[in-house]
Amino acid sequence: KFKGNFDRIFMMGVSPVTLDDVTSGYNVGWNISIKPEFDEMLGFSTKDVVDMFTYYKEHGSIPADSDIEAIVNDMKPWYDNYCFAKQALAKKVRMFNCDMVLYYLRNYMDYGHAPEQMIDPNTKTDYGKMKKLLQFDKLDGERKGIIHKIAEEGQIVAQLEEQFSAYQIPKAEIFPSLLFYYGMLTIKGTRGSKLILGIPNNNVRKQYYGYLEEEYQAKSYVDTNKLTDYYYDMAYDGKWEEGLQFMADAYAKVSSVRDGIESERNLQGFFMAYLNLNDYYITAPELELSHGYCDFFLLPDHTHYASQHSYILELKVLSKKEFDEESKDAFHEDGTPKTKAEKQWDEAVEQIKRYAEAPRVEALRQGTTLHKIIMQFKGWELARMEEV
Repeated sequence: KFKGNFDRIFMMGVSPVTLDDVTSGYNVGWNISIKPEFDEMLGFSTKDVVDMFTYYKEHGSIPADSDIEAIVNDMKPWYDNYCFAKQALAKKVRMFNCDMVLYYLRNYMDYGHAPEQMIDPNTKTDYGKMKKLLQFDKLDGERKGIIHKIAEEGQIVAQLEEQFSAYQIPKAEIFPSLLFYYGMLTIKGTRGSKLILGIPNNNVRKQYYGYLEEEYQAKSYVDTNKLTDYYYDMAYDGKWEEGLQFMADAYAKVSSVRDGIESERNLQGFFMAYLNLNDYYITAPELELSHGYCDFFLLPDHTHYASQHSYILELKVLSKKEFDEESKDAFHEDGTPKTKAEKQWDEAVEQIKRYAEAPRVEALRQGTTLHKIIMQFKGWELARMEEV
């Protein structure tokens, strides 16, 4: 009588393509990857993380004076916020990435403090896979468009495919699902029958911005060493003019007359990519403040650096044609019409002052001096920049 070697097999870390290949020879496989009852099995809950660090603290593996609550709060924006099943959205429990938490724990056990670089090197493997998938884009560029959309908007609406074969990978509509299974997207919500897949945390967000930076660097070299020196001046000395002017000049270099319209759309993407190189801040794009969304809030990262200054940046752009045109509904005190640029500037001043008065800002700036900067572009050239 034949007796098999295994009663049951449980496989983990299987890609959707491998899953399709493995199950093609039999029909008793059960894909549990996005089943809600297994959602909390695929990461660490906040309680898991607290219990883990408490255990190592009690056993002397991390310093006795370690503040567990502060450690968890330090990790949350970098490693937390994963949801692996649509039905799990209602539970409000989000999961930490296990590899990232263990990377942080190992550093704490070895050196008694958080890692200087919060990005876990192991996660860059997934980033490398993503770049290889973009090689399919030789003709239509659809996947690069998806990356740009995710980086600039923080999310994308898509149908999540549970498994698919190798020959389907070149299809652009499969790409968001691949990013989900590689940990580069997580489930944020629903829109009809589709899912809202979003960037889970800063660790992943920086990888998207890193891709954008590589793309811009290929178009026109930007001296990033010089730029990071300017970031130090911004963080510790409050000297922002040279650094932001340098970024504006770099933006003009990567733009051209031929792709001017496209470059105007990509203004925020460019700033996202290069602000990503700033070690002194957590860059928060489109942060909700006082019933609006500021373009960028540079939040001080006091866990790692004692920066003295924080920034709200508001970027405004008009085409060269529109910039000097008369506005039809905005006027000077003498009754003469304002230009569209003047109207846009006045609205930006009102916006940024409202953002700075939001109750959250006092806590977010953590005692630093807050600078409110508006940058207005005429096409791809900086026309006006002021602190208000």
